[in-house]
Amino acid sequence: MEEGREYKDTVQKLFTFIEESPSQYHAVDTMRKHLEAAGYEQLLESEAWKLKSGGKYYVIRSGSSLIAFRIPAQDSQNYRGFQIVASHSDSPSFKIKTNPEMNVEEHYVKLNVEKYGGMLCAPWFDRPLSVAGRLIVKENNRLVTKLVNVDRDLVMIPNLAIHMNREANKGYDYNIQKDMLPLYGCGEAKGKFMKQIAEAANVEEDAILASDLFLYNRMKGSIWGACKEFISSPKLDDLQCAFSSLEAFLKSEEPLPSENVQANKQGEAIRKNVINGKSIPVHCVFDNEEVGSGTKQGAASTFLADTLIRINHAMGRDEAGYRQSIANSFMLSADNAHGVHPNHTDKACPTNRPYPGNGVVIKYSANQKYTTDAISAAVFEEICNRANVPYQIYVNRSDILGGSTLGNISTTQVPVNTVDIGLAQLAMHSPYETGSVKDTDYMIQAMKTFFEASVRQTEDGYEIISR
Repeated sequence: MEEGREYKDTVQKLFTFIEESPSQYHAVDTMRKHLEAAGYEQLLESEAWKLKSGGKYYVIRSGSSLIAFRIPAQDSQNYRGFQIVASHSDSPSFKIKTNPEMNVEEHYVKLNVEKYGGMLCAPWFDRPLSVAGRLIVKENNRLVTKLVNVDRDLVMIPNLAIHMNREANKGYDYNIQKDMLPLYGCGEAKGKFMKQIAEAANVEEDAILASDLFLYNRMKGSIWGACKEFISSPKLDDLQCAFSSLEAFLKSEEPLPSENVQANKQGEAIRKNVINGKSIPVHCVFDNEEVGSGTKQGAASTFLADTLIRINHAMGRDEAGYRQSIANSFMLSADNAHGVHPNHTDKACPTNRPYPGNGVVIKYSANQKYTTDAISAAVFEEICNRANVPYQIYVNRSDILGGSTLGNISTTQVPVNTVDIGLAQLAMHSPYETGSVKDTDYMIQAMKTFFEASVRQTEDGYEIISR
């Protein structure tokens, strides 16, 4: 194979995944399609769950959060714990307000929007944008969710010319209500927006009762650089991690080769150890991380806890069995990390300096914005060593307040040992972010090794049992 070809093939799959996921609702629907193609069965929270050995399942909450898991095929009631990878489906954007059209002197129609998450505003100007999300539609006295994506260049936020704001290049405080409203059309576009949305969703306009619609960047992903070492794309934070988790989750399903099982007593003992050491792999994607996770489908919700408890009960285990399995569980909180910026190297920690292309990033924070501690870092470092994947360290510069992620929020509901990880990127929270062509493969391999392992709590630490 051509050198670097395997990286580029993975990146093209990532770009396709992102293009198919213009909103968090589409991201979950895209994952649902991949899971169903692999034989996974949907469970509804509103119904009783009957799980079986070797069963493959997923559950969706509110259309924008998803949890998938597999039950071990053998000795399933005695599973050890849960191997969880958690990421998020949402990205900073602008949400379309209800009654969005604003007439400007009978010559323009612009759309009224509000800010969703902490984005960089400047890169949203002067680039093709469109609208995607979900509609709630009345059909035969039922309220039905319809995904919608106006799959063409639809709106743009035009910059004010430098001649009219000579101070623009000296810094500008963007006013969301004034500066960031997208231009939709000329005067004749009045009254057409919801008609166009209805047409894109193939529904009648008067059947639409409510909507959650967002702007998204139409620019496709790109591989670039002197040696084609960089990638840029919308939504790398955090669809790069969500994609990696899904790929690793599905690839880790491969059974042990039959030739590895010996017919002698020693071999049988090895096989028994593997079976008894199995944990349940869990692919978990939350919504609303960019606005604090405090929703019924966010990391602060009971979604993960509810799912794990229901697995425990469906497999015939009691409350004590659940607590035991949680103690033998481990989570990767996967959300991208800041790489050292080539024009602002002083913004990074003096001694911990992650770069795109140098492997998976382990993120530390003394004030627990990230959950990593010595134990969880050591466990993940061992996973990376077994996967032959490089890793690096991120810590905020001590006088700069960093961001947070879903790990420390999620563990208030499910208190499992957790490490915060990500991939180094530039321009985080821009509508067009930059990373490395190599790193998605690194993350997939590390996560696959993690999904295939079990982490067992011992008297003096943890034991990692590989499949």
